[in-house]
Order: sequence, then C-alpha cells, then structure tokens
Amino acid sequence: MASSPRAADVLGRVTLVTGKEEFLNERTVAAVREAVRHHDPEAELSETPASDLTLATLGELAAPSLFSSIRCVVVRALENLPEESVEGLLTYAAAPADEVALVLVHGGGPKGSGVLTKLRKLAPVTEVKSGELRASEYPGFVAAEVRSHGTTIEREAADALVQAVGQDLRALAAAAHQLASDFAGEPITEAKVKQYFGGRAEAKSFAVADAALFGRRTVALEELRWALDGGTAPVLVTAAFASGARGLARYMTAPRGMREADLAREVGVPPWKLRIVRDQTRGWSEGGISRAIRAIAQADADIKGAASDASYTLERLVLTVTDLREPR
Repeated sequence: MASSPRAADVLGRVTLVTGKEEFLNERTVAAVREAVRHHDPEAELSETPASDLTLATLGELAAPSLFSSIRCVVVRALENLPEESVEGLLTYAAAPADEVALVLVHGGGPKGSGVLTKLRKLAPVTEVKSGELRASEYPGFVAAEVRSHGTTIEREAADALVQAVGQDLRALAAAAHQLASDFAGEPITEAKVKQYFGGRAEAKSFAVADAALFGRRTVALEELRWALDGGTAPVLVTAAFASGARGLARYMTAPRGMREADLAREVGVPPWKLRIVRDQTRGWSEGGISRAIRAIAQADADIKGAASDASYTLERLVLTVTDLREPR
C-alpha cells in the first residue's frame, strides 16, 4: 500500500498491518483513517481490541450509524483474537462491506500466525508489513522522511542524525521534519545536523556504550552521568550496549575477505560505523564478548524489573564490561 492510500484502496477492503515496529504500524492506521475522512469528513471512526471481538461486536462496528454510512474500524492486537471469533472474522474479511474500511493490527510474533495465514489468502485483504529495521537501514529511513517533506539530505548527514538522535523512529521522524521545515528547499548537510543535534550526541546512550566497549572506563562513566542527567532513559543505555556488543560478535565471526559494504551488512551497521567496530574488537575475545552480552542482558532485565536504582545498575554494567575487555 502507498503511504497515502486512496479511499478506493481501503473501503470495501481489509488492511492487515503486521510487524513489531509500532511507529510504522500506527502510521499505516493513520493513513487509512485519513483516506476515509478525506472521502467523507463525517465518516465514523471506531476501534476495539481483538480480545473483545465477537461476531456481534464486529457487526456493530461495521454497521452504518445514524450520521454516516462510511466507517473505519480498527481492530488492535489481532494476536489476542478469541478462537471462537476467528471464523466470523474470516467470513467477514472474505466479503467486507463496501462502505467500511477494516484495519487489523497484529503486533508481530508467532501468536495468532494461523489467523494471519488464512487472512493472507483472501482477495480483499491487503497486508502492510512493518518489520524492525536493521542498523544499516536507519539512514535510509531518515532520507525517506526528509524527501516526504520536499527536500533532500546528504548520506553523511543522515548518518549523523541517527548517531545523534538514536534508533527511535518516532524521534527520527520528528527530527527529520524539524530540519526539513527549518531548511525548506535546501539540501540538509552534516553541518546543519550538527548545528541542531550535535550537542546531544555526547549525552546519548550510544556514547556510553562505545566508550565502555573501547575500555575507556572513566569516559564511559562520565558519559553515563551526562546521559542520565540529560533525561536519557536507562533502557536506551542497555539497548545501546546490546546493539554494540552484538555488532562486535558479528564482526568477530564474519567470514574473512569480505568487501566493506558486504561486511557492514553482515555486521548490521552502516559503513561509517564499521571502522569503530573494527577498532573496538581489538580488545575483545569471543569469550569476553559472550560474557559481556550476558551481563548486558542481566542489566536490562534488572532495569525493567525489580532494580531500585537504575543508575547503580548501569554503573555496574560499565565496570563489568570494561573489566571484560582485554587491555591492549
């Protein structure tokens, strides 16, 4: 489906939205609603969790109201659809009402995959997938966002924006919109990105992880304090550690003799990041990085669970990771 579907693309049809990337899922839902509202400003919008869906409630949601016969119905968390409601939903999806746009949102994962398989075989169903992005794909996402606002961005600038803002698609989309608005009609350069976001890079989670993986304990602890004081969520710090450690592990096990571009794809990082990963691996053994990955997973679980002091947990993680790196 195009990012801006027409009413004819969604009315009398079922839009199946699948994948773990919530931001992209929500963007698809909003696009369908916008198409329906553009067709009929008085159209009725409604939604329900799939766990509450029965044949009776589906009929009520799809039925014309007193105000408009055009409806957009969103059913969320399709993976939680009760077994007794599956047949009714499939029957409706095979012959949806002409004046109804039905959107089914599945959050990814194996649960409810049987229903997805059956829905995909029905002609009126259009699937929009939103899989999680690989690290190397984030600059491309930024470039597409900037283009959607009528301007362009240099590759180095897109890389710098990802480095400064992180891998949160909502934050990246907002940053791209801001840059495109403030530099309307002008190509966005790396200098413009640094002008707006360069000061944030030192206080971001990736800076903590990079310093620790290089074995720079004092720098990592300082970066951690600045990041937390600047409002960075602790879970983003552990996520940055996990991403960095996985990148090191992939680099260390990658086949020898690969071209730079192929190696970057294998490791799951953009080409500009490959030199950093290469330099970091010089102080790591396979056993050390395995133990670091386990320590990171434990810290992440502690922060998301019962840890009463996230700052202490992260400081301990920095100490553990820098201890595991072999001095060179």
